[in-house]
Amino acid sequence: MLNLERLRTLDALARHGSVSGAAEGLHVTTSAVSQQMAKLEREVGQQLLARNGRGVRLTDAGRLLADHAARILSQVELAQADLEAQRGQVAGELRLSAFPTAARGLFPTALAALRTEHPALRLRSCELEPEAGVAGVVRGDLDLAVVLDWYNKPMPLPEGLVKAAVLDDPADVAMPVGHRLADRAEVDLGEFTDDEWITWGEGEFCHEWLMFTLRSLGVEPCVGHRAGETHTQLALVAAGLGVCIAPLLGRDPVPDGVVTVPLRQGVRRHVFVVWRADADRRPSIRAAVKALQTAGRTVRP
Repeated sequence: MLNLERLRTLDALARHGSVSGAAEGLHVTTSAVSQQMAKLEREVGQQLLARNGRGVRLTDAGRLLADHAARILSQVELAQADLEAQRGQVAGELRLSAFPTAARGLFPTALAALRTEHPALRLRSCELEPEAGVAGVVRGDLDLAVVLDWYNKPMPLPEGLVKAAVLDDPADVAMPVGHRLADRAEVDLGEFTDDEWITWGEGEFCHEWLMFTLRSLGVEPCVGHRAGETHTQLALVAAGLGVCIAPLLGRDPVPDGVVTVPLRQGVRRHVFVVWRADADRRPSIRAAVKALQTAGRTVRP
């Protein structure tokens, strides 16, 4: 009979594409992955891995078995979810990620409430950008991911995921106190044609949104500085080095020397949580979604 943990190792190899990636996803050593695969090859009597340069690749037999392993593990997930739902107990381990400002603005409140209300639930959280969080849920490395899209640029989601809204997060423009528009009640993005922008990293979803939005208004943005963390961006604004988009979630405290002004366009990020459809009935998933939504209601302008 095929060993479930060895099938899980094969599935991780197929999803991550390397022994090191599988080891990281399974939270084991690379040696443990190699040992499990060697045992699985002996069990099935066929070679499942072949050398590929410095790495490995799945053989035809390996890919065939990996496809079966993915279906078997999905069925096991469904069985576990059904058992949890029947028992009705919020317990076990729950792995969550959130993009940095959501981790700062939601996780302390939501995870503390979960720990208090459900002491049998073990929580494991990390910061990940939205695309990486979605990929982690799809691979099975995460149970939940808090992600985002923008009012005019939705994030595409793979099939097999379920999502629930957490909050709509209003975004202002942050500018130095001496900026020509700092005393305005509201501003338009098109008024920043001559300003240097402080933005996110190249290729990140929020950076691509900002470039897309400014260009749709006829503004060719001048990007002066890049920083992944909101508070680094605000520190650069305080130093007079440019302006940035400053969503409300997780941004406080705003440093001295910075003014935030609402945008006339009503710019908002849609913050939501995603999980796999085959885990939809797990009480721990439902409890976490509820806790995140409750934490989201505490975020106020």
